[in-house]
Amino acid sequence: MKIKLNKIKFNSPIILTFTLLSFIVLIISQLTDGEFVIKYFSNYKSSLTSPLTYFRTVSHVLGHANFQHWFYNISLLLVIGSMLEEKYGSFIIAEAILITALVTGIFNMLFSSTALLGASGVVFMMIVLSSISGIKDDGEVPLSFILVLIMYIGREVYNGIVNEDNISQLTHIIGGLSGAVLGFVYNIKNN
Repeated sequence: MKIKLNKIKFNSPIILTFTLLSFIVLIISQLTDGEFVIKYFSNYKSSLTSPLTYFRTVSHVLGHANFQHWFYNISLLLVIGSMLEEKYGSFIIAEAILITALVTGIFNMLFSSTALLGASGVVFMMIVLSSISGIKDDGEVPLSFILVLIMYIGREVYNGIVNEDNISQLTHIIGGLSGAVLGFVYNIKNN
């Protein structure tokens, strides 16, 4: 087998576009001392009469507090998301990101008093979705899926009880549960 490495392929347009958009938001946010991300890319309780409230309900996944926060989320997104986009296709991955952003945004507005920003809910959705991506309609549940749920979601439940920090464990849990539900739905459709 001969491998040619003379072209760069735009292999996962949704994940790569998400990466680029979130990087642009991060740069503008850094240039405005965070005001840009707070106004447009953070989700928090606000007036339902403001159109920005609805925009921020999904846009929060593109906003990040700093470069380290962005790097952690996007590095995982690039590794896992690209593989998932190749398996499920761009439309399904875009749909999964939007559903996860919307659900985590609504839960944050209803049950939290802090601002939410970052792609960690989407990353957790993709971690769980990847662990269930091989499921078939034969009724068997992959052990890897169960272990991922216990390890990732269990850790977030524990951290939510024990730690008082600025990390939204609720978003991680909701993102992971979104990945589980979407994984079952997408895999049933594909089988």
